[in-house]
Amino acid sequence: MSVRLRLASAVSALPRSTGLVSRTARRASRSGRAVACGFVCVAAMATGAAAQSEVTAIVDRAVTYVDEFQRRFGSMVTEERYEQSVQEPSSLGARSARPQFDRVVLVSDFLLVQIPGEGWTPFRDVFERNGQKIRDREERLAKLFLNGASQTTFDQARQIMVESSRYNIGTVERTINLPTLPLAFLTRLHRGRFTFELGKRDETDGTIVEFREVHSPTYIATTGGRDLPVSGRFWVDEASGAIRRTELDAVDTAVEAHIKVTYRLDDGLRLWVPVRMEERYRNRRSTAEVRGVATYSRFRKFQVSTSEELVKEP
Repeated sequence: MSVRLRLASAVSALPRSTGLVSRTARRASRSGRAVACGFVCVAAMATGAAAQSEVTAIVDRAVTYVDEFQRRFGSMVTEERYEQSVQEPSSLGARSARPQFDRVVLVSDFLLVQIPGEGWTPFRDVFERNGQKIRDREERLAKLFLNGASQTTFDQARQIMVESSRYNIGTVERTINLPTLPLAFLTRLHRGRFTFELGKRDETDGTIVEFREVHSPTYIATTGGRDLPVSGRFWVDEASGAIRRTELDAVDTAVEAHIKVTYRLDDGLRLWVPVRMEERYRNRRSTAEVRGVATYSRFRKFQVSTSEELVKEP
């Protein structure tokens, strides 16, 4: 059976005495503990407020950056090479038996398109499976928007996305395997659904900001429309707000999904672009585990006009 994913500070103890203690001494002792606790509580509140102020400032810069990123990356099409594998225990059940594998390699066009009222939406169009052409390599999605961004156009693009998802393998049906999906959490449209906390500072990739979804309905749903709250981490450059890495975890009693994405600065584009996505899925009713690695290259720039038409630059 398949599962579908659609998209403490401590106060030092006062010394104890044996024997009789006067009521005055007891009151003084209690008063001393209360004052000490008060100082610690105030200090903890101040520290917490400072940390919240810092993470808010970093998230604000990240939201501004993501807004600019989506506008610029939304004018590009990239080629995705996506290898998926399913590993499950041997049907023989022997401990020494080698695991059984299923494997597929997909090559696709990937791009972002702005949908009024929904923000920037990623689309994937598979054109090759295990070295065999599925269709002509014609950048079908990009051409779809040459005639304008109507509701019919979006419906056609979504249908292409659904068709492409059928080439995924494993017992977890999914359309959330998209490298830019977590960036939606750093948009003004969806930011309020999440809480953010500061993590450690990474000398290589910036400050870690941890996020957790706290509102319903959730961004991702399972079969039957069940909520599946997500959590994870962003690696953010504090100065610019640029996103350098993302991790997303979505786990409940029926299914789990883990997606990691690495970004790299493209000198020609002067933009941090996704270059690698690693993912892992499990349907808890199955012993199989789905793994995937996607890489991104051949970034081709398009120009998005004010009429929301997609026109290839000369």
